[in-house]
Amino acid sequence: MSMLCVCALALCLSAGAADDVVDATTLRGRVMCGYQGWFRCPGDAADMGWIHWSGDPNRIVPGTLTFEMWPETSEYPADALCPAPGFVHPDGTQAYLFSSDHPGVVTKHFEWMRDYGIDGAWLQQFAVDLPGGPLEDRHPSQRRVREHVRAAAAATGRVWAVCFDIAGMDAGLTYDVVTRAWRQLVDEGAAADDRYLHEGGLPVVQIWGFYRENMTNHMEPALGNRLIDFFTSPGPYQAYLVGGGDWDWRRHDDTEWQAMIRRLDAYAPWNIGNYSLDEANVKSASTQTWPGDQEECAAHGILWIPTVYPGFSWDNLTRQPPGSSLIERRGGEFLWEQFVELHRLGCDTVHLSIFDEVDEGTALFKVTSEPPENAHFVGYDGLPSDWYLRLVREGIAMLRGKRPFSETIPIVP
Repeated sequence: MSMLCVCALALCLSAGAADDVVDATTLRGRVMCGYQGWFRCPGDAADMGWIHWSGDPNRIVPGTLTFEMWPETSEYPADALCPAPGFVHPDGTQAYLFSSDHPGVVTKHFEWMRDYGIDGAWLQQFAVDLPGGPLEDRHPSQRRVREHVRAAAAATGRVWAVCFDIAGMDAGLTYDVVTRAWRQLVDEGAAADDRYLHEGGLPVVQIWGFYRENMTNHMEPALGNRLIDFFTSPGPYQAYLVGGGDWDWRRHDDTEWQAMIRRLDAYAPWNIGNYSLDEANVKSASTQTWPGDQEECAAHGILWIPTVYPGFSWDNLTRQPPGSSLIERRGGEFLWEQFVELHRLGCDTVHLSIFDEVDEGTALFKVTSEPPENAHFVGYDGLPSDWYLRLVREGIAMLRGKRPFSETIPIVP
C-alpha cells in the first residue's frame, strides 16, 4: 500500500509502527479478525460463478445481490477482478468485484492487516464445504484459499488459525467432517507452520456454533462434548480449543450445556447485532454483558475473547427494504465505543468481526463510498476507504498502551 510520508509520520506518532512479525506462540494479547475468503466470480480458479456476490451464481443483477457493501478494488491484481455486468460507479466507470480464490487478493488483505496493526486472521472453514459435507464440491477452492492464507501470513508476518463453522451442517455429520479435516490439516503440517497460532505449545483451533437455540447453527451438549474430547485429548491432534457462539451463554439454565462451555479453553461470545438505544434512539453496541462474561470466564480458567463490530446491515441478503436491518456505524463511533469499554476492562485479546464480511455489512477492509447507484448499498458515508482499518489500528494501540486513552475517536479522516 502506498502512503505519503506525512501519513507514515502521523502513524508513528499516533499509534506506533505495526509489528513486523507477530508472536505466533500465544493467543493472549492477539487482536485477530474473522476472515471469510468465500467470494468467487466467473472465470476464476473455482469457476463457480458469482458465489457470495449473488444468489444466482450464473448472473448478477440488483434483485440477486447478497452483499451490502461494494469493495474498493483498485489495489487488487487485474486478473483477480471480474466486471459486474450492468454495474457502474457514479462517474460511469465499470464496477468490478474480486475473487478470494486468488493469491494476490489474499496477500493484499494480509498486507492491510499488517499495515493497520491487525495480528492475523481466523480463517473460516465452513463444515458444509469440507469433504463429507453437502457442498463438498467447493472444497478444492476452499483449500486453495487456505493455502493462500498460509502463504500470505508467512509473507506478512501475520498469524492464522482455522475456525470450523458448523452453520447449516447436519449435526449427524459434524463430528466426522470436522475431525477429519483437522487430522488432515495436522498431517499435512499446516498446524505446525511457524505462522500458525499456538497457545501453551498447542495449535489453536476454533469451532463456531456453540448455540443452544439456533436451529441452523445448533450445538447439543452430546456433540459439543464429543468434539471437545477429540480436540483436548493428548496426542498428535490435540489443540487449544476456542468456542464461539451464544452471546447470552451465561443465562442458559441447562446445566449440561453450561458444563460443556466450561470445558473450553477459550470462548468468544457473538455480540454482532446486539445494540442499545439512548433517548435519541441512537444505537450503540451492547457491552453490558462484558464484565460478567470476563468474570465468569476467569472463574473457570477460560480465556474470554470479546467480539467487536463496526455496524451491521443485511438488507440485500435477506431481501428486506433498504435500511430495515441497518445498525449505523456513526462514522466509526459505534466501533470506537467498544474499544473504550475493552480498555476499561483491561482486555487485549479481541475478535474483530469481520474483515471481509460485506454480506452482513460488518466489513473492516477497504470499501468504496461511491458504489453503483442502480441498487441498494451501504458505504462509508464519504469517509476514506481505509477509515475502519485506521480506527482498528488506533484502538489496538490504545489497548496496548501505545497511545493515550481517548473516550472519542482520536484521529480525523
